[in-house]
Amino acid sequence: AARVWLTGERLPAHSAAIVNAYQIHCLEYDCVHEGAVVHPLATILSALMAHAERRSAQGRPVAGGDFLLALALGVDVAAVLGMAATGRIRFFRPATAGGFGAAAAIGKLEGFDDGRLKDTLGILYGQTSGTLQPHAEGSMVLGLQIGFNARAALCAVDLAAAGVQGPHDILTGPYGYFRLYEGGAFDIEPVWSAMGRDWQVARLSHKPFPSGRLTHGVIDGLGRLMADHGFAAADIDEVVCRVPPLVDRLVGRPDVPEPAANYAKLCLTFVAGVFLARGRVDVPDFRGAAALNDPLVHALAAKVRVERDDNPDENALDPQTIRVALANGTRHEVTLPRTFGHPEAPLSREQNLDKFRRCAGYGRRPLDADRIDRIVHLVDAIEDLDDVCRLMDAIMVPVD
Repeated sequence: AARVWLTGERLPAHSAAIVNAYQIHCLEYDCVHEGAVVHPLATILSALMAHAERRSAQGRPVAGGDFLLALALGVDVAAVLGMAATGRIRFFRPATAGGFGAAAAIGKLEGFDDGRLKDTLGILYGQTSGTLQPHAEGSMVLGLQIGFNARAALCAVDLAAAGVQGPHDILTGPYGYFRLYEGGAFDIEPVWSAMGRDWQVARLSHKPFPSGRLTHGVIDGLGRLMADHGFAAADIDEVVCRVPPLVDRLVGRPDVPEPAANYAKLCLTFVAGVFLARGRVDVPDFRGAAALNDPLVHALAAKVRVERDDNPDENALDPQTIRVALANGTRHEVTLPRTFGHPEAPLSREQNLDKFRRCAGYGRRPLDADRIDRIVHLVDAIEDLDDVCRLMDAIMVPVD
């Protein structure tokens, strides 16, 4: 009923959602809601598009405007769950909170009433999964966990539509989400009351680099300092990254010999070494033994030190301070209130399009310029599409 993006294999919608969610997240290039510590679209978009494809096959196409509204509502749900959590992250929120967002989005498309939507979310809660252990180890299962919850959202919608009842007190109940997954540290009222008015889809950070979002501060800071003061990587004696506890905890891991790609993308010192060695951080910098074992990258990474600050917010990504000591004794420092890509420090349209064009060239089947232009046009016009599956048609690259 739905297709694997790019290559076009047809699968049951539930399976397509797993594959496409993994494809969204596997390069660490997907957008982030920083206040929630959630990658909402990986889970929501993969599930929502799989559902739209099966509806189209049934003669019930999803119009672009309806699709965007469901997507925005799903992002609100996922983001609110993350923002309401006040303790340190314990599970992988892009999977756990993202699943609720996906279920809510599809339930909206299906026009579920309050009771059926509660059943849907309750059935989703019974399937919710996703630990941080794959994050710590750099395992491919990290992205698959997002797919598992995208699949769970589709299953929950189908079961609720068939009349299966789910538990309703799933957020604040004695065994609800906030007590089990967030350790009981939550304050939902301030963010819950803003749902549907303060749209969280407008608060997403769009990643300029294909690495963990928490590694982007050092790239941004080093880039600014090198541009402002004219020094080169070879001039550096030491880099100190003073970061909030969340950053230190999740990406302050040690650089290791022969890292797995997923580990390297989530290692702040390795990512800094890539930028210093190559003047960029891009998809090829994490592909293959030559890139991952580059002696220069590891030598420069060894000059980078992560230092935890005293920020009391367990979910804060900033501010971050990057300090550089040069071999000649000169010192430079920059404090970043927001990291490049944040909605308060956004990529321009041209920077976003440049990122898309480069990324589209790295796929197993690279997209040509005409197809890329067609996709850009359809995304710009998505609100007016009579069937969002027209966008899916454009990204399928046939085998020669």
